[in-house]
Amino acid sequence: MDIKAYLFLFVLVPTCVFVVYVHGQKITYFLRPLWESPPKPFHERPHYYHENVSMENLCKLHGWGIRESPRRVFDAVLFSNEVDILKIRWKELYPYVTEFVLLESNSTFTGLPKPYVFSSVRDQFQFVEPRLTYGQVPGRFKKGENPFVEEAYQRLALDYLLKQAGIQDDDLLLMSDVDEIPSRHTINLLRWCDEIPPILHLRLKNYLYSFEFLLDDSSWRASVHVYQSGKTSYAHYRQSDEILADAGWHCSFCFRHISEFRFKMKAYSHVDRVRFSHFLNPKRLQRVICKGADLFDMLPEEHTFKEIIGKMGPIPHSYSAVHLPAYLLEKADTYKYLLPGNCMREND
Repeated sequence: MDIKAYLFLFVLVPTCVFVVYVHGQKITYFLRPLWESPPKPFHERPHYYHENVSMENLCKLHGWGIRESPRRVFDAVLFSNEVDILKIRWKELYPYVTEFVLLESNSTFTGLPKPYVFSSVRDQFQFVEPRLTYGQVPGRFKKGENPFVEEAYQRLALDYLLKQAGIQDDDLLLMSDVDEIPSRHTINLLRWCDEIPPILHLRLKNYLYSFEFLLDDSSWRASVHVYQSGKTSYAHYRQSDEILADAGWHCSFCFRHISEFRFKMKAYSHVDRVRFSHFLNPKRLQRVICKGADLFDMLPEEHTFKEIIGKMGPIPHSYSAVHLPAYLLEKADTYKYLLPGNCMREND
């Protein structure tokens, strides 16, 4: 065997295999524009708000009429372990929500057993107790099953819990994950305005780890529905082409403890992104959080090379704490880790 053949067989081939093994996912994501077309654009609806403008004028600015009385509002979420974000969410929405509906399972989407966390911290949420419908659903614990099957099962159970909570036609139903928080003035607008779209997605500012790392404003899965019996079902995918701009905040992986990061990385539907065990190393996680880098060492999930290249690397630091949830700022000492300049997490 000559030297060129030797180098090809024993050096170049193993090197290529190693590179594909370690960076294959990055290569796939970078080439995404070649194999997946961008989604259909939303119909963007401008969002008008100022505290000194009357509700009648705000509705008019949006092209809607005003009702004689506001609709009832139901806020329904699946809960895992996001205690801090849940309290910030419910404090933000409290003035305008008729019924808070929370469903909890003793299983993660990936089939891992978990305790009923909310039961153990329920005393912290006495302020919503008169308006709270809480339910539990046992996990199915089927090994090897696609996590999205368990997720769909839990969302279906949430439909039944909503009926127990007394939701009726023409009520407003807010569908979003715990960490997708609509602003209270958005919900007040939609409950007072007439002729709003029957399904309206909410465009949220997209934060990662805390309100220090503003990724973009492309979070769209949260939605508000004018409830219709037999037609409205709880889901977390695109259900309409209509979207309202600047309607709140999505704070993903916004946890106080390193252990919570590790838990979610193993528990949620995209567990396949934990490709190597060192991804869960506490020291690595702390470095990634403070840097604003990606927990899974992935490239941005975009559909054009321009967007992918533009978002490569760590997220720039933001030093603005303007227009954030009110309770977050009122209790800044308690939630300091969510504010700019405080990236260190508790390691328990």
